Amino acid sequence: MTDLRHTAAALLACSATSVLAFAAMPAMAQSQPDTEASPHTFTANVTVATDYRYRGLMQTNRRPAIQGGFDYSHASGFYLGNWNSSISWLGDSNAEVSAPIEMDFYGGYKNTFAGDWTYDVGVLQYYYPGDYPAGYTRPYTTEVYAALGYGPVTLKYSYAPTNLFGFADSKHSWYADLTANVPLDVWDLTLNAHVGYQKVQVANASYVDWKLGLTKDLGNGLALAVAYIDTNADKAVYTNAKGRYMGRGTAWASLTKTF
Repeated sequence: MTDLRHTAAALLACSATSVLAFAAMPAMAQSQPDTEASPHTFTANVTVATDYRYRGLMQTNRRPAIQGGFDYSHASGFYLGNWNSSISWLGDSNAEVSAPIEMDFYGGYKNTFAGDWTYDVGVLQYYYPGDYPAGYTRPYTTEVYAALGYGPVTLKYSYAPTNLFGFADSKHSWYADLTANVPLDVWDLTLNAHVGYQKVQVANASYVDWKLGLTKDLGNGLALAVAYIDTNADKAVYTNAKGRYMGRGTAWASLTKTF
């Protein structure tokens, strides 16, 4: 989540005397910047994916997904954003549920220190607007997170003070994520490797997921990604009402445009 930079014009008013004095100065001294970079950055993105996989689990029942979002960041490190995706996993697990969209809202602060080290702390709200039957545990989830990175490698920890994605009595679940995005210096490719552990405070619901893939920078804000994604999630827990195992290994691809 290409930066859009705004510039501000500077207007200089000079008297006739000061203009003459300025003209008499050396040429180097006459060169003055008339713009400065804005501390505010706004970006947007849209993605088409063969399947929406989140933490290894399929969210669209092996069907394509359309996704997109908006991000604001400040030069200080503060940021806010929204990201959205088509989904079907809620209806696939319960025919009485109609909730075809995931909406994520997040904000935080990230910066660098000691050269190549980075940190990121924030909060993320997962929201699923729709219709739910009486007594249904809503999938709305809040997570607070902290990440520490060095070069292309990042370790992130996310903690849920709420129930996790519709699991009843699952407060205090957490997710640990180790990710590496390594530029290969060939064909504008980046190697993407990931392993994560989802701890769910429900019997047999915890699992490991992993991914290995490549991202190709196509220029003009376009990026093509391909990967293999898999999990060891318990089939008894993660098979939906349509009989499909949500944690099954799969080849995956996406095309993203960033504005």
